[in-house]
Amino acid sequence: MGVTKKEPRIWWEDLQTGEVRELGSITPTAEEIVAFASQWDPQPFHLDPEAAKDSVFGALCASGWHTCAMAMRLMVTNFLHETSSLGSPGLDSLKWLKPVFPGDTLTLRHTIHEKRVMARRPDVGLVRTSWEMVNQHGEPVLRMEGHGMFRLRAPEHPS
Repeated sequence: MGVTKKEPRIWWEDLQTGEVRELGSITPTAEEIVAFASQWDPQPFHLDPEAAKDSVFGALCASGWHTCAMAMRLMVTNFLHETSSLGSPGLDSLKWLKPVFPGDTLTLRHTIHEKRVMARRPDVGLVRTSWEMVNQHGEPVLRMEGHGMFRLRAPEHPS
Protein backbone atom coordinates (compact mmCIF):
# COMPACT_ATOMS: atom_id res chain seq x y z
CA MET A 1 0.00 0.00 0.00
CA GLY A 2 1.81 3.08 -1.23
CA VAL A 3 1.45 6.53 0.23
CA THR A 4 1.88 9.57 -1.97
CA LYS A 5 3.89 12.20 -0.11
CA LYS A 6 2.46 15.68 -0.50
CA GLU A 7 3.97 19.03 0.40
CA PRO A 8 3.80 19.46 4.20
CA ARG A 9 1.29 21.92 5.60
CA ILE A 10 2.98 21.93 9.03
CA TRP A 11 6.74 22.44 9.46
CA TRP A 12 8.96 22.52 12.55
CA GLU A 13 8.57 26.32 12.73
CA ASP A 14 4.77 25.91 13.02
CA LEU A 15 4.96 23.69 16.10
CA GLN A 16 4.68 25.62 19.37
CA THR A 17 5.82 24.67 22.87
CA GLY A 18 2.74 24.10 25.06
CA GLU A 19 0.54 23.23 22.10
CA VAL A 20 -1.96 20.42 22.76
CA ARG A 21 -3.72 18.55 19.95
CA GLU A 22 -6.61 16.10 20.21
CA LEU A 23 -5.90 13.53 17.49
CA GLY A 24 -9.08 11.51 17.24
CA SER A 25 -10.55 8.38 18.72
CA ILE A 26 -10.54 4.66 18.03
CA THR A 27 -12.60 1.78 19.44
CA PRO A 28 -11.01 -1.69 19.27
CA THR A 29 -13.24 -4.74 18.86
CA ALA A 30 -12.65 -8.14 20.46
CA GLU A 31 -11.80 -9.49 16.99
CA GLU A 32 -9.15 -6.79 16.44
CA ILE A 33 -7.65 -7.41 19.89
CA VAL A 34 -7.37 -11.15 19.23
CA ALA A 35 -6.02 -10.64 15.68
CA PHE A 36 -3.26 -8.30 16.89
CA ALA A 37 -2.37 -10.57 19.82
CA SER A 38 -2.35 -13.68 17.62
CA GLN A 39 0.42 -12.17 15.54
CA TRP A 40 2.37 -10.00 18.00
CA ASP A 41 1.59 -10.75 21.68
CA PRO A 42 0.01 -14.20 22.03
CA GLN A 43 -0.64 -14.18 25.77
CA PRO A 44 -3.86 -15.91 26.95
CA PHE A 45 -5.53 -12.73 28.31
CA HIS A 46 -5.18 -11.12 24.86
CA LEU A 47 -6.41 -14.20 22.95
CA ASP A 48 -9.09 -16.03 24.91
CA PRO A 49 -11.98 -14.43 26.81
CA GLU A 50 -12.31 -17.51 29.06
CA ALA A 51 -8.62 -17.59 29.98
CA ALA A 52 -8.70 -13.82 30.51
CA LYS A 53 -11.35 -14.19 33.23
CA ASP A 54 -8.71 -15.81 35.47
CA SER A 55 -6.08 -13.12 34.77
CA VAL A 56 -5.43 -9.95 36.77
CA PHE A 57 -7.43 -8.12 34.07
CA GLY A 58 -10.60 -10.20 34.54
CA ALA A 59 -11.55 -10.03 30.86
CA LEU A 60 -10.09 -10.02 27.36
CA CYS A 61 -7.90 -6.93 26.94
CA ALA A 62 -5.67 -5.41 24.29
CA SER A 63 -1.93 -5.84 24.33
CA GLY A 64 -0.11 -2.69 25.41
CA TRP A 65 1.69 -2.89 22.06
CA HIS A 66 -1.70 -2.87 20.33
CA THR A 67 -2.60 0.26 22.30
CA CYS A 68 0.67 1.85 21.11
CA ALA A 69 -0.12 0.83 17.52
CA MET A 70 -3.59 2.41 17.76
CA ALA A 71 -2.03 5.61 19.12
CA MET A 72 0.47 5.61 16.24
CA ARG A 73 -2.34 5.16 13.71
CA LEU A 74 -4.21 8.18 15.11
CA MET A 75 -0.96 10.20 15.19
CA VAL A 76 -0.10 9.46 11.56
CA THR A 77 -3.62 9.82 10.15
CA ASN A 78 -4.58 12.98 12.03
CA PHE A 79 -1.25 14.80 12.30
CA LEU A 80 1.98 13.40 10.84
CA HIS A 81 0.63 13.06 7.28
CA GLU A 82 0.30 16.86 7.21
CA THR A 83 3.77 17.57 8.60
CA SER A 84 7.41 17.51 7.57
CA SER A 85 7.98 14.56 9.94
CA LEU A 86 11.26 12.71 9.56
CA GLY A 87 10.54 9.98 12.12
CA SER A 88 11.71 9.65 15.70
CA PRO A 89 14.97 8.84 17.46
CA GLY A 90 12.97 7.03 20.16
CA LEU A 91 10.98 7.16 23.37
CA ASP A 92 12.10 8.28 26.81
CA SER A 93 9.21 6.60 28.63
CA LEU A 94 6.20 4.39 27.97
CA LYS A 95 3.54 3.43 30.52
CA TRP A 96 0.43 1.34 30.20
CA LEU A 97 -1.80 2.71 32.95
CA LYS A 98 -5.06 0.75 32.58
CA PRO A 99 -6.15 -2.20 30.48
CA VAL A 100 -8.02 -1.58 27.24
CA PHE A 101 -11.11 -3.74 26.76
CA PRO A 102 -13.16 -4.41 23.62
CA GLY A 103 -15.50 -1.50 23.00
CA ASP A 104 -13.42 1.05 24.92
CA THR A 105 -13.18 4.32 23.00
CA LEU A 106 -9.66 5.71 23.17
CA THR A 107 -8.79 9.33 22.44
CA LEU A 108 -5.24 10.55 21.80
CA ARG A 109 -3.86 13.83 23.13
CA HIS A 110 -0.46 15.11 21.93
CA THR A 111 1.44 17.83 23.83
CA ILE A 112 4.60 19.65 22.72
CA HIS A 113 7.00 20.30 25.61
CA GLU A 114 10.10 21.73 23.94
CA LYS A 115 11.80 22.10 20.58
CA ARG A 116 15.21 22.90 19.20
CA VAL A 117 17.18 22.73 15.99
CA MET A 118 19.63 19.82 15.91
CA ALA A 119 23.25 20.97 16.23
CA ARG A 120 24.60 18.64 13.54
CA ARG A 121 21.59 18.96 11.23
CA PRO A 122 20.50 22.63 10.99
CA ASP A 123 17.72 21.59 8.58
CA VAL A 124 16.11 19.30 11.20
CA GLY A 125 14.25 20.30 14.35
CA LEU A 126 13.78 18.04 17.35
CA VAL A 127 10.49 18.21 19.27
CA ARG A 128 9.95 16.62 22.74
CA THR A 129 6.35 15.52 23.17
CA SER A 130 4.03 13.44 25.29
CA TRP A 131 1.18 11.30 24.05
CA GLU A 132 -1.71 10.37 26.31
CA MET A 133 -4.58 8.06 25.44
CA VAL A 134 -7.68 8.19 27.60
CA ASN A 135 -10.68 5.88 27.58
CA GLN A 136 -14.32 6.95 27.35
CA HIS A 137 -14.32 7.61 31.12
CA GLY A 138 -11.42 10.06 30.80
CA GLU A 139 -9.04 7.61 32.48
CA PRO A 140 -5.50 7.53 31.06
CA VAL A 141 -4.62 4.14 29.59
CA LEU A 142 -1.30 5.03 27.91
CA ARG A 143 1.36 7.68 28.41
CA MET A 144 4.47 8.05 26.23
CA GLU A 145 7.20 10.66 26.08
CA GLY A 146 9.76 11.00 23.36
CA HIS A 147 11.08 13.00 20.45
CA GLY A 148 10.10 13.61 16.87
CA MET A 149 12.21 15.04 14.07
CA PHE A 150 10.76 17.57 11.62
CA ARG A 151 12.21 19.30 8.59
CA LEU A 152 12.55 23.07 8.85
CA ARG A 153 10.75 25.17 6.24
CA ALA A 154 13.61 27.69 6.17
CA PRO A 155 16.78 26.32 7.76
CA GLU A 156 19.47 28.78 8.70
CA HIS A 157 22.71 27.54 7.25
CA PRO A 158 25.93 28.79 8.86
CA SER A 159 28.07 30.92 6.54
